[in-house]
Amino acid sequence: MVNIFKIFVFAFSISLFANDLDFSLFKKGDNSDFTMLIIGGIQGDEPGGFNSANFIATKYEITKGNVWVVPNLNVKSIIANSRGIYGDMNRKFLHIDKSDPEYKIIRRIKSIILDKKVDVVLNLHDGSGFYRDTKIDDLKNPKRWGQCTIIDQKNLDGVKFGNLEEIANRVVKKVNNNLYDKNHQFHLKNTNTLTDDKEMEKALTYFVIKNSKPAFAIEASKTLPTNLRVFYHLNAIEEYMNIFGVKFNRNFDLTPKNIATLLYKDTYLNIFDSKVIFDLSNIKKYLKYVPLKSDKKLKFKSNNPLVNVVNGGSFYRVYIGNILVTELYPQYFSYDYSINSILVKVDGKEKSVKFGEILKVKDNFLVKSKDGYRVNIIGFTKRGLKNEANIKISKRNFIKRFSIDKSSNIYRVEVYRGDKFSGMFLVDFGG
Repeated sequence: MVNIFKIFVFAFSISLFANDLDFSLFKKGDNSDFTMLIIGGIQGDEPGGFNSANFIATKYEITKGNVWVVPNLNVKSIIANSRGIYGDMNRKFLHIDKSDPEYKIIRRIKSIILDKKVDVVLNLHDGSGFYRDTKIDDLKNPKRWGQCTIIDQKNLDGVKFGNLEEIANRVVKKVNNNLYDKNHQFHLKNTNTLTDDKEMEKALTYFVIKNSKPAFAIEASKTLPTNLRVFYHLNAIEEYMNIFGVKFNRNFDLTPKNIATLLYKDTYLNIFDSKVIFDLSNIKKYLKYVPLKSDKKLKFKSNNPLVNVVNGGSFYRVYIGNILVTELYPQYFSYDYSINSILVKVDGKEKSVKFGEILKVKDNFLVKSKDGYRVNIIGFTKRGLKNEANIKISKRNFIKRFSIDKSSNIYRVEVYRGDKFSGMFLVDFGG
Protein backbone atom coordinates (compact mmCIF):
# COMPACT_ATOMS: atom_id res chain seq x y z
CA MET A 1 0.00 0.00 0.00
CA VAL A 2 1.42 3.37 -1.02
CA ASN A 3 0.94 5.93 1.74
CA ILE A 4 0.93 9.29 0.00
CA PHE A 5 0.95 11.07 3.36
CA LYS A 6 4.52 9.89 3.88
CA ILE A 7 5.74 11.47 0.64
CA PHE A 8 6.92 15.09 0.70
CA VAL A 9 4.25 17.23 -0.94
CA PHE A 10 4.26 20.73 -2.34
CA ALA A 11 0.92 22.54 -2.34
CA PHE A 12 -0.54 24.92 -4.88
CA SER A 13 -3.79 26.82 -5.12
CA ILE A 14 -4.43 27.74 -8.73
CA SER A 15 -6.89 29.11 -11.24
CA LEU A 16 -6.01 29.84 -14.85
CA PHE A 17 -2.81 31.93 -14.65
CA ALA A 18 -3.83 33.24 -11.22
CA ASN A 19 -1.74 35.92 -9.52
CA ASP A 20 -0.89 33.62 -6.62
CA LEU A 21 0.93 31.14 -8.90
CA ASP A 22 4.51 31.18 -7.62
CA PHE A 23 7.71 29.17 -7.78
CA SER A 24 8.87 26.71 -5.13
CA LEU A 25 12.10 26.65 -3.14
CA PHE A 26 13.61 23.45 -1.73
CA LYS A 27 16.38 23.56 0.86
CA LYS A 28 18.43 20.38 1.17
CA GLY A 29 21.59 19.60 3.12
CA ASP A 30 23.23 19.67 6.53
CA ASN A 31 22.94 23.39 7.32
CA SER A 32 26.72 23.84 7.07
CA ASP A 33 28.49 26.93 5.77
CA PHE A 34 28.39 26.37 1.98
CA THR A 35 25.20 26.73 -0.11
CA MET A 36 24.70 26.29 -3.84
CA LEU A 37 21.52 27.65 -5.44
CA ILE A 38 20.22 25.83 -8.54
CA ILE A 39 17.55 27.52 -10.67
CA GLY A 40 15.50 25.89 -13.42
CA GLY A 41 12.60 27.04 -15.53
CA ILE A 42 13.45 30.71 -16.04
CA GLN A 43 12.30 30.11 -19.60
CA GLY A 44 9.25 27.89 -19.87
CA ASP A 45 10.10 26.03 -23.07
CA GLU A 46 13.31 24.48 -21.66
CA PRO A 47 12.26 21.17 -20.04
CA GLY A 48 15.82 19.89 -19.76
CA GLY A 49 16.57 22.70 -17.34
CA PHE A 50 13.49 22.56 -15.13
CA ASN A 51 13.31 18.75 -15.07
CA SER A 52 16.97 18.57 -14.05
CA ALA A 53 16.40 21.01 -11.20
CA ASN A 54 13.39 18.93 -10.20
CA PHE A 55 15.55 15.77 -10.11
CA ILE A 56 17.94 17.49 -7.68
CA ALA A 57 15.01 18.74 -5.58
CA THR A 58 13.15 15.43 -5.34
CA LYS A 59 15.54 12.54 -6.11
CA TYR A 60 18.89 13.59 -4.59
CA GLU A 61 19.99 13.47 -0.97
CA ILE A 62 22.54 16.11 0.02
CA THR A 63 24.79 14.73 2.76
CA LYS A 64 27.36 17.54 3.01
CA GLY A 65 26.88 21.20 2.25
CA ASN A 66 23.59 22.74 1.22
CA VAL A 67 21.75 22.87 -2.07
CA TRP A 68 18.79 25.18 -2.55
CA VAL A 69 16.68 24.42 -5.62
CA VAL A 70 14.11 26.47 -7.51
CA PRO A 71 12.89 24.00 -10.16
CA ASN A 72 10.08 26.12 -11.60
CA LEU A 73 10.96 29.81 -11.55
CA ASN A 74 8.66 30.81 -14.42
CA VAL A 75 5.63 28.65 -13.59
CA LYS A 76 3.15 30.26 -15.95
CA SER A 77 5.49 30.05 -18.93
CA ILE A 78 6.30 26.42 -18.14
CA ILE A 79 2.60 25.55 -18.24
CA ALA A 80 2.21 27.47 -21.51
CA ASN A 81 5.39 25.89 -22.98
CA SER A 82 6.50 29.43 -23.79
CA ARG A 83 9.90 31.08 -23.53
CA GLY A 84 8.12 33.84 -21.63
CA ILE A 85 4.47 34.79 -21.72
CA TYR A 86 5.39 38.26 -20.43
CA GLY A 87 8.69 38.49 -22.32
CA ASP A 88 12.04 36.92 -21.54
CA MET A 89 12.34 36.67 -17.75
CA ASN A 90 16.10 36.24 -18.12
CA ARG A 91 16.36 39.82 -19.40
CA LYS A 92 14.73 41.46 -16.37
CA PHE A 93 17.55 41.43 -13.81
CA LEU A 94 19.13 44.76 -14.73
CA HIS A 95 15.84 46.64 -14.60
CA ILE A 96 12.17 45.70 -14.27
CA ASP A 97 9.16 47.98 -14.10
CA LYS A 98 6.87 47.67 -11.10
CA SER A 99 4.01 47.29 -13.57
CA ASP A 100 5.58 44.14 -15.05
CA PRO A 101 3.49 41.06 -14.11
CA GLU A 102 6.75 39.30 -13.12
CA TYR A 103 8.00 42.08 -10.84
CA LYS A 104 7.24 40.18 -7.62
CA ILE A 105 8.84 36.98 -8.95
CA ILE A 106 12.04 38.82 -9.91
CA ARG A 107 12.12 40.60 -6.57
CA ARG A 108 11.69 37.31 -4.70
CA ILE A 109 14.35 35.38 -6.63
CA LYS A 110 16.76 38.30 -6.24
CA SER A 111 16.26 38.19 -2.48
CA ILE A 112 17.06 34.47 -2.48
CA ILE A 113 20.17 35.01 -4.61
CA LEU A 114 21.32 37.79 -2.28
CA ASP A 115 20.76 35.73 0.85
CA LYS A 116 24.06 35.74 2.72
CA LYS A 117 23.94 31.93 2.92
CA VAL A 118 24.06 31.52 -0.89
CA ASP A 119 27.65 31.16 -2.19
CA VAL A 120 27.28 29.95 -5.80
CA VAL A 121 24.44 30.00 -8.35
CA LEU A 122 23.74 27.62 -11.26
CA ASN A 123 21.13 28.60 -13.85
CA LEU A 124 19.85 25.74 -16.04
CA HIS A 125 18.81 26.24 -19.66
CA ASP A 126 18.20 24.44 -22.94
CA GLY A 127 19.82 26.19 -25.91
CA SER A 128 19.56 25.90 -29.67
CA GLY A 129 21.92 23.66 -31.60
CA PHE A 130 25.49 23.02 -30.44
CA TYR A 131 27.85 25.78 -29.39
CA ARG A 132 31.24 25.67 -31.15
CA ASP A 133 34.07 28.24 -31.10
CA THR A 134 34.16 28.30 -34.90
CA LYS A 135 31.42 27.72 -37.44
CA ILE A 136 31.05 24.15 -38.63
CA ASP A 137 27.50 24.40 -40.00
CA ASP A 138 24.18 26.06 -39.21
CA LEU A 139 23.65 23.84 -36.18
CA LYS A 140 27.21 24.01 -34.81
CA ASN A 141 28.61 27.53 -34.55
CA PRO A 142 29.41 30.36 -32.09
CA LYS A 143 25.86 31.74 -32.22
CA ARG A 144 24.37 28.53 -30.85
CA TRP A 145 23.95 27.92 -27.10
CA GLY A 146 23.39 24.19 -26.67
CA GLN A 147 25.82 21.78 -24.97
CA CYS A 148 27.95 24.25 -23.06
CA THR A 149 28.53 25.78 -19.69
CA ILE A 150 28.57 29.57 -19.67
CA ILE A 151 30.47 32.19 -17.71
CA ASP A 152 30.21 35.98 -17.90
CA GLN A 153 33.92 36.58 -17.34
CA LYS A 154 37.12 34.67 -16.75
CA ASN A 155 37.53 35.43 -13.04
CA LEU A 156 35.71 37.05 -10.14
CA ASP A 157 38.47 38.49 -8.03
CA GLY A 158 38.56 38.19 -4.26
CA VAL A 159 35.78 35.59 -4.07
CA LYS A 160 36.01 31.90 -3.22
CA PHE A 161 35.38 29.84 -6.37
CA GLY A 162 35.94 33.01 -8.38
CA ASN A 163 38.18 31.15 -10.86
CA LEU A 164 35.18 30.78 -13.13
CA GLU A 165 36.96 29.68 -16.30
CA GLU A 166 39.05 27.04 -14.53
CA ILE A 167 35.98 25.59 -12.78
CA ALA A 168 33.88 25.59 -15.95
CA ASN A 169 36.64 23.85 -17.91
CA ARG A 170 36.78 21.09 -15.28
CA VAL A 171 33.04 20.59 -15.69
CA VAL A 172 33.32 20.49 -19.50
CA LYS A 173 36.08 17.88 -19.29
CA LYS A 174 34.06 15.72 -16.89
CA VAL A 175 30.89 15.84 -19.01
CA ASN A 176 32.86 14.98 -22.15
CA ASN A 177 34.17 11.87 -20.44
CA ASN A 178 30.61 10.55 -20.21
CA LEU A 179 28.99 11.39 -23.54
CA TYR A 180 26.05 9.38 -24.86
CA ASP A 181 27.15 10.36 -28.37
CA LYS A 182 30.45 11.90 -29.45
CA ASN A 183 28.55 14.61 -31.34
CA HIS A 184 27.16 15.90 -28.02
CA GLN A 185 30.45 17.39 -26.86
CA PHE A 186 30.31 20.11 -24.20
CA HIS A 187 32.24 23.37 -24.54
CA LEU A 188 32.93 26.48 -22.49
CA LYS A 189 31.27 29.70 -23.62
CA ASN A 190 32.52 32.97 -22.12
CA THR A 191 30.11 35.76 -23.04
CA ASN A 192 32.55 38.43 -21.75
CA THR A 193 29.39 40.22 -20.73
CA LEU A 194 30.85 43.55 -19.67
CA THR A 195 32.76 44.15 -22.92
CA ASP A 196 31.24 41.95 -25.62
CA ASP A 197 27.59 41.19 -24.82
CA LYS A 198 25.55 44.03 -23.38
CA GLU A 199 22.38 41.97 -23.72
CA MET A 200 23.72 39.54 -21.11
CA GLU A 201 24.01 42.39 -18.59
CA LYS A 202 20.25 41.94 -18.17
CA ALA A 203 20.55 38.22 -17.31
CA LEU A 204 20.35 36.42 -13.97
CA THR A 205 23.95 35.19 -13.92
CA TYR A 206 25.37 38.68 -14.43
CA PHE A 207 23.18 39.98 -11.60
CA VAL A 208 24.84 37.34 -9.43
CA ILE A 209 28.31 38.30 -10.65
CA LYS A 210 27.68 42.00 -9.97
CA ASN A 211 26.85 41.04 -6.40
CA SER A 212 30.21 39.30 -5.99
CA LYS A 213 28.99 35.72 -6.15
CA PRO A 214 30.16 33.08 -8.68
CA ALA A 215 27.55 32.14 -11.26
CA PHE A 216 27.45 29.56 -14.04
CA ALA A 217 24.84 28.63 -16.62
CA ILE A 218 24.43 25.16 -18.11
CA GLU A 219 22.87 24.73 -21.55
CA ALA A 220 21.76 21.39 -22.94
CA SER A 221 20.84 21.24 -26.61
CA LYS A 222 17.21 21.60 -27.68
CA THR A 223 18.09 19.24 -30.53
CA LEU A 224 18.16 16.39 -28.00
CA PRO A 225 15.16 14.67 -26.35
CA THR A 226 14.37 15.74 -22.79
CA ASN A 227 15.89 12.70 -21.09
CA LEU A 228 19.25 13.32 -22.80
CA ARG A 229 19.15 16.99 -21.86
CA VAL A 230 18.56 16.02 -18.23
CA PHE A 231 21.36 13.46 -18.47
CA TYR A 232 23.88 16.13 -19.48
CA HIS A 233 22.55 18.69 -17.00
CA LEU A 234 22.89 16.25 -14.11
CA ASN A 235 26.39 15.22 -15.16
CA ALA A 236 27.41 18.88 -15.16
CA ILE A 237 25.64 19.67 -11.87
CA GLU A 238 27.25 16.71 -10.13
CA GLU A 239 30.71 17.87 -11.20
CA TYR A 240 29.99 21.38 -9.96
CA MET A 241 28.95 19.85 -6.62
CA ASN A 242 32.15 17.78 -6.54
CA ILE A 243 34.25 20.90 -7.14
CA PHE A 244 32.39 22.84 -4.43
CA GLY A 245 32.68 20.00 -1.90
CA VAL A 246 28.97 19.16 -1.86
CA LYS A 247 28.32 15.47 -1.15
CA PHE A 248 25.21 13.72 -2.42
CA ASN A 249 23.47 10.38 -2.87
CA ARG A 250 21.04 9.23 -5.53
CA ASN A 251 19.33 5.85 -5.69
CA PHE A 252 19.43 5.45 -9.48
CA ASP A 253 22.13 4.99 -12.11
CA LEU A 254 22.63 8.13 -14.15
CA THR A 255 21.73 6.88 -17.64
CA PRO A 256 19.44 8.37 -20.31
CA LYS A 257 17.22 5.30 -20.11
CA ASN A 258 16.76 5.59 -16.34
CA ILE A 259 16.03 9.29 -16.63
CA ALA A 260 13.34 8.64 -19.25
CA THR A 261 11.73 6.15 -16.85
CA LEU A 262 11.95 8.43 -13.82
CA LEU A 263 10.76 11.69 -15.39
CA TYR A 264 7.10 11.11 -14.50
CA LYS A 265 7.21 7.89 -12.47
CA ASP A 266 5.47 7.87 -9.06
CA THR A 267 3.92 11.30 -9.55
CA TYR A 268 0.76 11.79 -7.54
CA LEU A 269 -2.01 14.37 -7.47
CA ASN A 270 -4.03 14.84 -4.29
CA ILE A 271 -7.09 17.10 -4.43
CA PHE A 272 -8.89 18.75 -1.52
CA ASP A 273 -6.78 17.42 1.36
CA SER A 274 -6.38 13.97 -0.21
CA LYS A 275 -10.09 13.32 -0.64
CA VAL A 276 -9.27 12.58 -4.29
CA ILE A 277 -6.04 10.99 -5.56
CA PHE A 278 -4.60 10.15 -8.97
CA ASP A 279 -1.37 8.49 -10.07
CA LEU A 280 -0.20 10.61 -13.01
CA SER A 281 2.57 8.26 -14.16
CA ASN A 282 0.55 6.54 -16.87
CA ILE A 283 -2.82 8.26 -16.58
CA LYS A 284 -5.38 8.30 -19.38
CA LYS A 285 -5.88 11.42 -21.48
CA TYR A 286 -9.11 12.29 -19.68
CA LEU A 287 -11.19 11.11 -16.73
CA LYS A 288 -14.91 11.71 -16.26
CA TYR A 289 -17.10 12.16 -13.18
CA VAL A 290 -14.29 13.22 -10.86
CA PRO A 291 -15.96 14.02 -7.49
CA LEU A 292 -15.01 17.63 -6.70
CA LYS A 293 -16.35 20.21 -4.27
CA SER A 294 -19.22 22.22 -5.65
CA ASP A 295 -18.46 25.46 -3.79
CA LYS A 296 -14.68 25.74 -3.52
CA LYS A 297 -11.70 26.76 -5.65
CA LEU A 298 -9.72 23.63 -6.46
CA LYS A 299 -6.77 23.01 -4.15
CA PHE A 300 -4.22 20.30 -4.74
CA LYS A 301 -0.93 18.79 -3.61
CA SER A 302 1.70 16.80 -5.43
CA ASN A 303 5.02 15.17 -4.63
CA ASN A 304 6.29 16.76 -7.86
CA PRO A 305 6.58 20.59 -7.88
CA LEU A 306 6.19 20.61 -11.68
CA VAL A 307 2.58 19.40 -11.35
CA ASN A 308 -0.06 22.07 -11.96
CA VAL A 309 -3.81 22.02 -12.43
CA VAL A 310 -5.33 24.67 -14.68
CA ASN A 311 -9.01 25.58 -14.80
CA GLY A 312 -10.32 25.03 -18.32
CA GLY A 313 -13.87 26.16 -17.57
CA SER A 314 -15.93 22.97 -17.47
CA PHE A 315 -12.87 20.79 -16.80
CA TYR A 316 -9.33 20.92 -15.39
CA ARG A 317 -6.08 20.37 -17.27
CA VAL A 318 -3.30 18.59 -15.37
CA TYR A 319 0.31 19.29 -16.35
CA ILE A 320 3.68 17.89 -15.40
CA GLY A 321 5.94 20.73 -16.46
CA ASN A 322 4.81 21.66 -19.96
CA ILE A 323 3.30 18.23 -20.68
CA LEU A 324 -0.49 18.00 -20.56
CA VAL A 325 -1.00 14.58 -18.96
CA THR A 326 -4.76 14.44 -18.45
CA GLU A 327 -8.02 16.37 -18.26
CA LEU A 328 -10.41 15.96 -15.33
CA TYR A 329 -14.13 16.38 -15.95
CA PRO A 330 -15.83 16.97 -12.60
CA GLN A 331 -19.05 15.85 -11.03
CA TYR A 332 -19.74 18.22 -8.16
CA PHE A 333 -20.70 17.16 -4.64
CA SER A 334 -20.85 18.48 -1.14
CA TYR A 335 -18.12 16.84 0.95
CA ASP A 336 -18.53 14.74 4.09
CA TYR A 337 -15.74 14.92 6.69
CA SER A 338 -17.07 12.38 9.18
CA ILE A 339 -14.47 9.72 8.25
CA ASN A 340 -11.08 9.70 6.54
CA SER A 341 -10.56 5.95 6.14
CA ILE A 342 -12.39 2.66 5.71
CA LEU A 343 -11.65 -1.01 6.39
CA VAL A 344 -10.58 -3.12 3.42
CA LYS A 345 -9.76 -6.81 3.21
CA VAL A 346 -6.94 -7.07 0.66
CA ASP A 347 -5.57 -10.46 -0.37
CA GLY A 348 -7.09 -11.95 2.77
CA LYS A 349 -5.69 -9.36 5.24
CA GLU A 350 -7.79 -6.62 6.79
CA LYS A 351 -6.38 -3.10 6.99
CA SER A 352 -7.55 0.46 7.41
CA VAL A 353 -7.10 2.41 4.18
CA LYS A 354 -7.01 6.20 4.29
CA PHE A 355 -8.61 8.27 1.58
CA GLY A 356 -5.89 9.47 -0.75
CA GLU A 357 -3.93 6.21 -0.66
CA ILE A 358 -3.06 3.70 -3.35
CA LEU A 359 -3.76 0.12 -2.30
CA LYS A 360 -1.59 -2.52 -3.97
CA VAL A 361 -3.68 -5.63 -4.72
CA LYS A 362 -2.32 -8.96 -5.88
CA ASP A 363 -5.49 -11.04 -6.23
CA ASN A 364 -8.59 -9.44 -4.74
CA PHE A 365 -9.98 -6.92 -2.28
CA LEU A 366 -13.23 -6.34 -0.37
CA VAL A 367 -14.37 -3.05 1.14
CA LYS A 368 -16.02 -3.69 4.50
CA SER A 369 -19.47 -2.21 4.92
CA LYS A 370 -19.94 0.71 7.30
CA ASP A 371 -23.33 1.84 8.56
CA GLY A 372 -24.55 4.94 6.81
CA TYR A 373 -21.98 4.81 4.03
CA ARG A 374 -22.11 3.60 0.43
CA VAL A 375 -19.20 2.22 -1.61
CA ASN A 376 -18.99 2.87 -5.35
CA ILE A 377 -16.24 0.93 -7.17
CA ILE A 378 -15.76 2.59 -10.54
CA GLY A 379 -15.58 -0.01 -13.30
CA PHE A 380 -17.34 -2.77 -11.34
CA THR A 381 -21.03 -3.28 -11.91
CA LYS A 382 -23.71 -5.66 -10.72
CA ARG A 383 -27.32 -5.13 -11.67
CA GLY A 384 -29.56 -3.82 -8.89
CA LEU A 385 -26.65 -3.25 -6.47
CA LYS A 386 -26.40 0.26 -5.00
CA ASN A 387 -23.74 -0.40 -2.37
CA GLU A 388 -20.67 -2.36 -3.51
CA ALA A 389 -19.29 -3.06 -0.02
CA ASN A 390 -18.73 -6.65 1.19
CA ILE A 391 -18.03 -7.96 -2.32
CA LYS A 392 -14.77 -9.71 -3.16
CA ILE A 393 -13.47 -8.15 -6.35
CA SER A 394 -10.61 -9.22 -8.63
CA LYS A 395 -9.07 -7.45 -11.60
CA ARG A 396 -11.12 -9.54 -14.01
CA ASN A 397 -14.31 -8.07 -12.51
CA PHE A 398 -13.49 -4.57 -13.79
CA ILE A 399 -14.48 -3.05 -17.11
CA LYS A 400 -11.13 -1.87 -18.48
CA ARG A 401 -12.35 1.40 -19.93
CA PHE A 402 -13.00 2.65 -16.40
CA SER A 403 -9.36 2.33 -15.30
CA ILE A 404 -7.49 5.56 -14.66
CA ASP A 405 -4.29 4.29 -16.30
CA LYS A 406 -3.47 3.25 -19.85
CA SER A 407 -2.44 -0.24 -18.68
CA SER A 408 -5.86 -0.93 -17.10
CA ASN A 409 -4.39 -1.76 -13.69
CA ILE A 410 -5.63 1.10 -11.46
CA TYR A 411 -9.24 1.77 -10.47
CA ARG A 412 -11.14 4.19 -8.23
CA VAL A 413 -12.97 3.25 -5.04
CA GLU A 414 -15.30 6.00 -3.79
CA VAL A 415 -17.21 6.28 -0.52
CA TYR A 416 -20.38 8.33 0.03
CA ARG A 417 -22.55 9.27 2.97
CA GLY A 418 -25.98 9.89 1.55
CA ASP A 419 -25.52 12.42 -1.25
CA LYS A 420 -22.17 13.63 0.11
CA PHE A 421 -18.75 12.46 -1.04
CA SER A 422 -16.56 11.11 1.80
CA GLY A 423 -13.38 10.25 -0.08
CA MET A 424 -11.67 7.84 -2.43
CA PHE A 425 -8.64 5.60 -2.76
CA LEU A 426 -7.12 3.69 -5.65
CA VAL A 427 -6.63 -0.05 -6.08
CA ASP A 428 -3.58 -0.99 -8.15
CA PHE A 429 -3.28 -4.48 -9.68
CA GLY A 430 -0.01 -3.56 -11.41
CA GLY A 431 2.27 -5.53 -9.13
